Amino acid sequence: MRELRPARAPRKCRQEAAPCALAVPLCGAAAAMLAGGKKAAEAAGGEGGPEAPVPPSAAVGALGSSAESGGAAERTPRKKEPPRASPPGGASEPPAAPAPGGETTGIAETPEGRRTSRRKRAKVEYREMDESLANLSEDEYYSEEERNAKAEKEKKLPPPPPPAPAEEENESEPEEPSGVEGAAFQSRLPHDRMTSQEAACFPDIISGPQQTQKVFLYIRNRTLQLWLDNPKIQLTFEATIQQLEAPYNSDTVLVHRVHSYLERHGLINFGIYKRVKPLPTKKTGKVIIIGSGVSGLAAARQLQSFGMDVTVLEARGTPEMSNSKKCFPGGNPMAVVSKQVNMELAKIKQKCPLYEANGQAVKREGVMNVPGYFRHICSHSSETYFFHANFYLRFWEYDELAETQGKLEEKLQELEANPPSDVYLSSRDRQILDWHFANLEFANATPLSTLSLKHWDQDDDFEFTGSHLTVRNGYSCVPVALAEGLDIKLNTAVRQVRYTASGCEVIAVNTRSTSQTFIYKCDAVLCTLPLGVLKQQPPAVQFVPPLPEWKTSAVQRMGFGNLNKVMYIHLFHHAPILLALVAGEAAGIMENISDDVIVGRCLAILKGIFGSSAVPQPKETVVSRWRADPWARGSYSYVAAGSSGNDYDLMAQPITPGPAIPGAPQPIPRLFFAGEHTIRNYPATVHGALLSGLREAGRIADQFLGAMYTLPRQPTPGVPTQQATSI
Repeated sequence: MRELRPARAPRKCRQEAAPCALAVPLCGAAAAMLAGGKKAAEAAGGEGGPEAPVPPSAAVGALGSSAESGGAAERTPRKKEPPRASPPGGASEPPAAPAPGGETTGIAETPEGRRTSRRKRAKVEYREMDESLANLSEDEYYSEEERNAKAEKEKKLPPPPPPAPAEEENESEPEEPSGVEGAAFQSRLPHDRMTSQEAACFPDIISGPQQTQKVFLYIRNRTLQLWLDNPKIQLTFEATIQQLEAPYNSDTVLVHRVHSYLERHGLINFGIYKRVKPLPTKKTGKVIIIGSGVSGLAAARQLQSFGMDVTVLEARGTPEMSNSKKCFPGGNPMAVVSKQVNMELAKIKQKCPLYEANGQAVKREGVMNVPGYFRHICSHSSETYFFHANFYLRFWEYDELAETQGKLEEKLQELEANPPSDVYLSSRDRQILDWHFANLEFANATPLSTLSLKHWDQDDDFEFTGSHLTVRNGYSCVPVALAEGLDIKLNTAVRQVRYTASGCEVIAVNTRSTSQTFIYKCDAVLCTLPLGVLKQQPPAVQFVPPLPEWKTSAVQRMGFGNLNKVMYIHLFHHAPILLALVAGEAAGIMENISDDVIVGRCLAILKGIFGSSAVPQPKETVVSRWRADPWARGSYSYVAAGSSGNDYDLMAQPITPGPAIPGAPQPIPRLFFAGEHTIRNYPATVHGALLSGLREAGRIADQFLGAMYTLPRQPTPGVPTQQATSI
């Protein structure tokens, strides 16, 4: 089952004119469809016919380089420096001392009273001298002999080389921490303090002296660094002890607890790596995972390594092939996976020129003003929202309401006396503004009218940093590698999930022969069904007993978007793939149009730009229709109106069945959930799906195998201790 489609691009690019959400140059059909808007779509209708108009938010296009799904744009962290140990007693390295001879800045007052640096102050002090010299002519400045010598020298000099073209953009990347601090950063953890989850798992450390916490933090950060330095090989506890510096390696119990915690929660030893120790031969607990997407496969590999018996049920004929646009920035776990499966990554330029339907590039100066209008519209909408929210909270305060009404009437009179110009936006400006709207609709895979104005960008604070990259050898290499060595039942569609206090049953059918039914019994079920499948009515999968109201309400409140692709394989200009993305209402419209019509319209636009002779027929085309896909029902989640980030947390919560006998102790959770729609900080992304799978694997293992990182209990005299299960 698919749980993930193309991931959103970072929103920090969405309100700028030059870079687009894809962070790649626009070209071909997509560029014309966006910049040309409705006229471009009509122009393309010559070959394809006028069956359905294409809204201005129809598509964005890019030259991809992947052989699968148009390539995947990613980001990767900067190369880490060799490991360096902190001095004893510190959680990280001490701050570096200034380099000898390094530049020092100072602040001084200018004659006008302004503060300026020493470098600028030198310019101020010599200003009068520069002005006096500037008034001298060349004859006054040079002697006759100097002028003659200068002329002879200029004759002998070769002609100056042509000036180097100006840099199109500044592609410098922000500095990222290195060493043990960088390891914590790459693992999405603060290097100098414990997280709330760590505090809950290590109550003895968080309540202990400050020095104990510093020791814990250094062991944690150093262990992360050892793993990130070589994520292709399992990092064992023995190897950690061997490489830890003294005196941190002296407390073997604490090191073992930290190592077990990091491994259990998917911070080390995750993905595809060579095991130093063999898998446990004795299996403890049976888990059924519904769906072989990135989240399901990641969870399956983790649970298998913990010593649990795992079976994955997949309705398709192959494990899910991700077709997402993503990034490998600092802190992204997919950066680790990219090293494990040897992804071929290529950096993508951030410049994003816009083109008219006739192929003419939109001048930059014509674009600069439109983002201001776009930001003004977004800002005004937010202000209007908060105004109404505050109004509802204070509606009983009549005096303030009367004052506000008076101000509004004055503003209306002012606007009536000075009406705005009829030419507020030219047709070209409006097309560019429509592109910004389309860009935002692409990022959220839905028309803007369906988004929550207050919460649509609730995950922005957790965006990663780094450059966008593309995966040349196709992103499908990730699920293929994750699936290796797992027990996966293909062409097996789940129809019913029964969960009780004593265990679970999963009833499935063969998608090729629905009369063939299978029943799988297990201790727990991990559901990674896409949100679109969970929202489907009538339900595609029946839960017995039905899901609780708090879970179904979250499912209904959340949105599941639609983003479709048109891919041209081996088209021209030696580009492996030309890709157009169709978002907003157009994504739904195109699902009712034939492939020939869609491809014909795109080719007509390309021929209008490059000429008919320069645009051959593509060797192959692929048109996606994710909403119509019965195993997906859309692309990825978004925060719909009436929803919030809290719904992602509700989606992640496991479900505990009621007690079999009234008054009996509360049973343990049996039904768990993973997928991009269950992770609040990283929704709608492959790395979010991966992290959710690692999260649930740790939760399930803690529930059925016990937490190996808890503080060992002191044995009571005369009472035999129970041996913990070996993992």
